[in-house]
Amino acid sequence: MKFLADENFPGPSVSILREKQIDVKWIAETAPGIPDEDVINLSNDEDRVILTHDSDYGELIYRVGHRPKSGVIYFRLSAFKPSDPGDILIEILKSYSSFTGRLVVIDGNSIRERRF
Repeated sequence: MKFLADENFPGPSVSILREKQIDVKWIAETAPGIPDEDVINLSNDEDRVILTHDSDYGELIYRVGHRPKSGVIYFRLSAFKPSDPGDILIEILKSYSSFTGRLVVIDGNSIRERRF
Protein backbone atom coordinates (compact mmCIF):
# COMPACT_ATOMS: atom_id res chain seq x y z
CA MET A 1 0.00 0.00 0.00
CA LYS A 2 1.27 3.43 -0.95
CA PHE A 3 0.45 6.78 0.65
CA LEU A 4 0.36 10.42 -0.37
CA ALA A 5 0.88 12.72 2.60
CA ASP A 6 -0.80 16.08 2.13
CA GLU A 7 1.33 19.16 2.69
CA ASN A 8 -0.14 19.60 6.18
CA PHE A 9 0.91 16.10 7.30
CA PRO A 10 3.84 16.44 9.75
CA GLY A 11 7.35 15.70 8.53
CA PRO A 12 8.28 13.65 11.62
CA SER A 13 5.35 11.32 10.86
CA VAL A 14 6.49 10.96 7.24
CA SER A 15 9.95 10.00 8.55
CA ILE A 16 8.51 7.42 10.96
CA LEU A 17 6.54 5.78 8.15
CA ARG A 18 9.54 5.72 5.83
CA GLU A 19 11.69 4.16 8.57
CA LYS A 20 9.12 1.32 8.62
CA GLN A 21 9.60 0.90 4.84
CA ILE A 22 6.16 2.36 4.09
CA ASP A 23 5.99 4.04 0.68
CA VAL A 24 5.05 7.68 1.36
CA LYS A 25 5.23 10.56 -1.09
CA TRP A 26 4.96 13.94 0.68
CA ILE A 27 3.40 16.89 -1.12
CA ALA A 28 5.57 19.30 0.89
CA GLU A 29 8.62 17.78 -0.85
CA THR A 30 7.27 17.16 -4.32
CA ALA A 31 4.59 19.76 -5.11
CA PRO A 32 4.08 22.29 -2.30
CA GLY A 33 1.08 24.55 -2.69
CA ILE A 34 -0.91 22.46 -5.16
CA PRO A 35 -4.70 22.50 -4.74
CA ASP A 36 -6.48 19.60 -3.04
CA GLU A 37 -8.05 18.59 -6.36
CA ASP A 38 -4.55 18.08 -7.77
CA VAL A 39 -3.62 16.01 -4.72
CA ILE A 40 -6.61 13.77 -5.47
CA ASN A 41 -5.58 13.50 -9.14
CA LEU A 42 -2.03 12.57 -8.13
CA SER A 43 -3.31 9.97 -5.67
CA ASN A 44 -5.45 8.44 -8.42
CA ASP A 45 -2.59 8.46 -10.93
CA GLU A 46 -0.27 6.69 -8.49
CA ASP A 47 -2.80 4.58 -6.52
CA ARG A 48 -1.92 6.25 -3.21
CA VAL A 49 -4.05 6.69 -0.08
CA ILE A 50 -4.20 10.36 0.95
CA LEU A 51 -3.07 11.22 4.49
CA THR A 52 -4.35 14.61 5.65
CA HIS A 53 -5.39 16.91 8.46
CA ASP A 54 -7.61 18.86 6.03
CA SER A 55 -11.39 18.50 6.44
CA ASP A 56 -11.95 19.89 2.91
CA TYR A 57 -11.54 16.39 1.48
CA GLY A 58 -14.97 15.40 2.81
CA GLU A 59 -16.56 18.22 0.85
CA LEU A 60 -14.55 17.41 -2.27
CA ILE A 61 -15.62 13.77 -2.07
CA TYR A 62 -19.29 14.07 -1.13
CA ARG A 63 -20.36 17.44 -2.53
CA VAL A 64 -18.09 18.00 -5.52
CA GLY A 65 -17.63 14.37 -6.57
CA HIS A 66 -13.83 14.07 -6.58
CA ARG A 67 -13.17 10.44 -5.72
CA PRO A 68 -9.68 9.44 -4.59
CA LYS A 69 -10.00 5.76 -5.52
CA SER A 70 -7.42 4.51 -3.02
CA GLY A 71 -9.12 6.38 -0.16
CA VAL A 72 -8.41 9.13 2.33
CA ILE A 73 -7.32 8.99 5.96
CA TYR A 74 -8.29 12.21 7.72
CA PHE A 75 -6.52 12.78 11.03
CA ARG A 76 -8.89 14.95 13.05
CA LEU A 77 -6.64 15.34 16.06
CA SER A 78 -6.92 18.41 18.27
CA ALA A 79 -3.66 18.13 20.18
CA PHE A 80 -0.84 15.87 19.07
CA LYS A 81 2.90 15.53 18.72
CA PRO A 82 4.20 15.70 15.13
CA SER A 83 5.08 12.00 15.34
CA ASP A 84 1.61 10.88 16.50
CA PRO A 85 -0.10 10.54 13.09
CA GLY A 86 2.70 8.26 11.87
CA ASP A 87 2.49 6.09 14.99
CA ILE A 88 -1.31 5.94 14.70
CA LEU A 89 -1.15 4.89 11.05
CA ILE A 90 1.31 2.10 11.82
CA GLU A 91 -1.17 0.72 14.36
CA ILE A 92 -4.11 1.07 11.97
CA LEU A 93 -2.25 -0.83 9.26
CA LYS A 94 -2.34 -3.90 11.52
CA SER A 95 -6.14 -3.99 11.04
CA TYR A 96 -6.71 -2.55 7.56
CA SER A 97 -5.58 -4.09 4.31
CA SER A 98 -7.28 -1.47 2.12
CA PHE A 99 -8.84 1.99 2.29
CA THR A 100 -10.23 1.86 -1.24
CA GLY A 101 -13.38 3.93 -1.68
CA ARG A 102 -13.40 5.08 1.94
CA LEU A 103 -12.92 8.22 3.96
CA VAL A 104 -11.47 7.08 7.27
CA VAL A 105 -11.62 9.65 10.07
CA ILE A 106 -9.32 9.30 13.06
CA ASP A 107 -10.74 11.39 15.87
CA GLY A 108 -8.92 10.95 19.16
CA ASN A 109 -9.38 7.28 20.10
CA SER A 110 -12.12 6.53 17.58
CA ILE A 111 -11.98 5.52 13.94
CA ARG A 112 -14.96 6.06 11.67
CA GLU A 113 -15.23 5.23 8.02
CA ARG A 114 -17.63 6.18 5.29
CA ARG A 115 -17.76 4.69 1.82
CA PHE A 116 -17.98 6.82 -1.30
